[in-house]
Amino acid sequence: MAEKKNAIDFEALLEKINADFPVYQALDQEGKVVNEDLIPELTDEELVELMTRMVWSRVLDQRSTALNRQGRLGFYAPTAGQEASQLASHFAFEKEDVLLPGYRDVPQLVQHGLPLSEAFLWSRGHVAGNLYADDLQALPPQIIIGAQYVQAAGVALGLKKRKKKNVVFTYTGDGGSSQGDFYEAINFAGAYHANAVFYIQNNGFAISTPREKQTAAATLAQKAVAAGIPGIQVDGMDPLAMYTVSKMAREWAANGNGPVLIEALTYRYGPHTLSGDDPTRYRTKDMDDEWQQKDPLVRFRNYLTEKGLWSEEKEEQVIEQTKEEIKQAIADADRAPKQKVSDFLKNMYEVQPQNIKEQIEIYEAKESK
Repeated sequence: MAEKKNAIDFEALLEKINADFPVYQALDQEGKVVNEDLIPELTDEELVELMTRMVWSRVLDQRSTALNRQGRLGFYAPTAGQEASQLASHFAFEKEDVLLPGYRDVPQLVQHGLPLSEAFLWSRGHVAGNLYADDLQALPPQIIIGAQYVQAAGVALGLKKRKKKNVVFTYTGDGGSSQGDFYEAINFAGAYHANAVFYIQNNGFAISTPREKQTAAATLAQKAVAAGIPGIQVDGMDPLAMYTVSKMAREWAANGNGPVLIEALTYRYGPHTLSGDDPTRYRTKDMDDEWQQKDPLVRFRNYLTEKGLWSEEKEEQVIEQTKEEIKQAIADADRAPKQKVSDFLKNMYEVQPQNIKEQIEIYEAKESK
């Protein structure tokens, strides 16, 4: 009797799914155009502004690292290498859109309107770093991995119920896409067609865990399929591709079509955080060198220089201006009043029980001396 042929080819099913998620790219690593369809209609002034923000972010990363080593900053997650995935994506949104950042997304938060001095205070754990102005459409950076996704889904549904044309946009890393909050959020937002754009900044490692050890999925973008929403994979070192895809995703969500999931293929040149991580223990020099060749600043610099819009002198000017901005911001942060234990207790309780009132009195007496 002839052997019966399997009615279902599971390997073919996987191949079909994996083939649906190409990497979208506008500029190659030399800054040459490889896809005209992804070149956005930005003015020369807007292109220069985007490059200015990216250079600003690289300098901010360098200075923040130095300030942390000096003991003048607290928690810090390096951002060098992710300027395109962060700032070019943010460039596609409006001030009225709501940003829900993770702890590595301080550059977007500052560009969205948070004073840099308050960002420094947040890093120090000062309550003043979380007291946002009423017109700042953002929440403080989320420390819990992936929790900002769930918050974003709720805020996005709120915008939809109020018939707002604005959207929520949020970021996590490849490690965040392995969290339960990640799927719950995209599933909830998809079910309600909420106004959200979700980003996975796939920098290859969740602290030290390689992406390929986190999931069997060939891409992280294809995780959107289970939630019934569009998923797309983008060269996260390419600022023009990041902007174009982000702009299109924002329009899709704002028009009531539901959320979009964007996987940005990027790389962090520094450690996961400055709290003890050593990337040389899990990344090779060859890997670092390969990604250095894809540096988003080099790529965009070459593109703008060819168009006559950028120069070494212009970049030096931006660098010096950024250093002065950082110097002023850290001085402003230094002038913030020191926190008191009595204030912590007052902030914790709207209605203070008797034992807390007694503790407040004790600490106020000590603090007045």
